Amino acid sequence: MKEALVILLTVLGGLGIFLLGMKHLSEGLQAAASGGLRRFMAHATKHRLYGVGTGIVSTIIVQSSSIITVMLVGFVSTALMTLPQAFAVLIGANIGTTATVWIIAYAPDPQMLGFTGLAVGGTMYFFLRGERVHHLGLTVIGLGLVFLGLYFMSKGVMPIRENPEIARAFQSMSAATYLGVFEVAAAAALLTAVVQSSAATIAIAMTLAAQQLISYEVAIAVLFGANVGTTATGWLAAIGGTADAKRTALSHTLSNLAGSFALVWFFPLFVRMGQALFPDWNAVSTTTVSGQPVEVLTCIMAPIAVTDTVFAVCRGLIFFPIVRPFCRFIERLVKQPENEKPHLSSLRIGAKVSPVIACDQALSEVDFMKTSNIDLLKCVRAVLAGEADEQTEKHIVHREEILDNVQKEVTEFLGGIMSKRLSIDVAERAQRLLRLTDELESISDECAQVLKVVKRLRKQRERMSDVSLALLLTVHDRITGFAAEVTGLIRSPRGVIPVEALQAESKELHEFVRECRRKQLGRVGPEDPGSSVRVLCELDIINAYERVRAYYLNCAETLAGGKKTVFLTIR
Repeated sequence: MKEALVILLTVLGGLGIFLLGMKHLSEGLQAAASGGLRRFMAHATKHRLYGVGTGIVSTIIVQSSSIITVMLVGFVSTALMTLPQAFAVLIGANIGTTATVWIIAYAPDPQMLGFTGLAVGGTMYFFLRGERVHHLGLTVIGLGLVFLGLYFMSKGVMPIRENPEIARAFQSMSAATYLGVFEVAAAAALLTAVVQSSAATIAIAMTLAAQQLISYEVAIAVLFGANVGTTATGWLAAIGGTADAKRTALSHTLSNLAGSFALVWFFPLFVRMGQALFPDWNAVSTTTVSGQPVEVLTCIMAPIAVTDTVFAVCRGLIFFPIVRPFCRFIERLVKQPENEKPHLSSLRIGAKVSPVIACDQALSEVDFMKTSNIDLLKCVRAVLAGEADEQTEKHIVHREEILDNVQKEVTEFLGGIMSKRLSIDVAERAQRLLRLTDELESISDECAQVLKVVKRLRKQRERMSDVSLALLLTVHDRITGFAAEVTGLIRSPRGVIPVEALQAESKELHEFVRECRRKQLGRVGPEDPGSSVRVLCELDIINAYERVRAYYLNCAETLAGGKKTVFLTIR
């Protein structure tokens, strides 16, 4: 019992180290690549052949097809990619992810490579300066942990052969028949879905095969299941998301499942191919465990790695010619709801994997807020002019409540993202998005405030004079014009923002509003007896527009970098 517990803890500990290493390796590479990887994937998809190449290169860069899948779900959800483009990239990602297996297969001494990676990466991360150096150091640490985890898993399974009961349990697995192949593949798919890493599942199979605890055929059968189980990550990113997100996840799952099912009938051919390419696959070497010599198949990992790559290529060749018809089939399976709008919750899980995509999703909410505010300003003008009906007033109140909820959602969402390890540009982008949502929500509050003041005048049976109404509509139109200029700039913060020109225009508007306030105050008294309550209400409206001006100026300066952001300048 004690021996079995030691074996279990060693193997599980090794698996934990391996997964932690994959996490650090992927995070470090993704942070080092930063927005460059995102732009590369978004633009290198003009043809499906480019898409496949993009998927291969991108997955090799970040060492994780799961991250690429999550990014693609985000790209399709935010209309940066079409479904056929994303599916072509997925084909390449399935091929690129086999690079990890090749690294594992040709690791000469996992223990020494692991300690070397920790030593070199730790030095870069803790003792050298520079953000990119730190990201690369984290990458090397992750690679070291991968090798170290592989070493402990290998060390943990070695004593299993000395325990007849456990050894028989492993050796009872067989891929001699198609039924056995399906059973092994199903178990591998389940394990991969749980650990969220096909590389970890394949590494375990390679380790067990090297220790002769499972046959070479069983290790090959694991490949079929692992490539199906790895699609679970895409579903975690797509659950509760848009139809496009679900289509992307479904295309990944169906293609891997159908491809594996089609190729499993050639299973004996895959087995013989690896053995033919590496005739010494069953060569034996001797190592020592607990003072006892143990025989290990040192060359069996290479044929498993090449089979995994060939399997991925063959699966890609099946679907490459039918990318568009297959995507049309997926679109028929998952219908697009009318007037569907992306929700942040659709990528709440995926955002933990890809902060860049999280920012894209938050940006879609900012776009919704900016459009809503322009609509609210139009409705407010109708209210001032006495042209609004009850439905319009209810719309203002309801939309203001929606924007309150959106701001809360964005703040919680980006707050969770900013607690992660981020590159400087991604962190700054998240901060800008947070600031924009705050300013845009405040604008909706001012629109609702104008409605409240008008209702108060209506309740007190006060009526604006033609002069006052004309003045307020002039203020509204000028502020709305300024709002339209800034709204056109609220997008992904790139390019040159004419902040100085906007500041000058805002200053001119501020002086104009001050003059309007002065005129309204001057009308209280002999010029307009009994008008004090009405004039004060009109001043409240003018002050609300002044705040709207300031909020839009803050938006412009936030996009420009936020170095000279002006808050409220009502005097």
